[in-house]
Amino acid sequence: MQMETFTLGNLQTNCYLLSNELTGAAIIIDPADDGDFLNDELLRQNLKLEAIVLTHGHFDHCLGLLSLKSAWRVPIMMNFADQFLLERAQASALHWLGLESDPVPPADFDLADKNSIELIGEKFQIIKTPGHTPGSICLLHENSKQLFSGDTIFAHGDVGRTDFAYSDRKKIKTSLTELRTMAKNGDYIEVYAGHGEKFFV
Repeated sequence: MQMETFTLGNLQTNCYLLSNELTGAAIIIDPADDGDFLNDELLRQNLKLEAIVLTHGHFDHCLGLLSLKSAWRVPIMMNFADQFLLERAQASALHWLGLESDPVPPADFDLADKNSIELIGEKFQIIKTPGHTPGSICLLHENSKQLFSGDTIFAHGDVGRTDFAYSDRKKIKTSLTELRTMAKNGDYIEVYAGHGEKFFV
């Protein structure tokens, strides 16, 4: 599996492009707010988008959805507990950044009841990590032991905000305990977060 990181948008959100070098199949994790750039990148590399996965529903992670969905007609996958945030995304971008943006299409594949999923010929474990948002997930590529953590956990021990009305400090503590246990067990060794640099555990 090949992976590229693109840091996009006003909030410097990390977007991850994962591809199978043999088949050319690709997925995007958190397209941030530049779907046009990502479309161009897929075409430049002769990749075929298979799915888009959201670690959670905050606007800075999903404003690029409309451009990608229009071009590829692929499923948008997320925990539907965050669907309400996609509905608010355009208004949130305007409120927080004064940013005029495209409307955000709804997700159409619910990961809430999935423990794993196969994409681009690779197996990914889906770890529910509520707290920052109700539907936050982490995605673990089992072969490489790379964890895509969204905004649940960052480098230097920082964690996602829990001061939103829908956030839950108790739940994020439970989520972090689970991630720490997995790290001790060697389930993952490298973390790619929604913002900032990658880090090793």
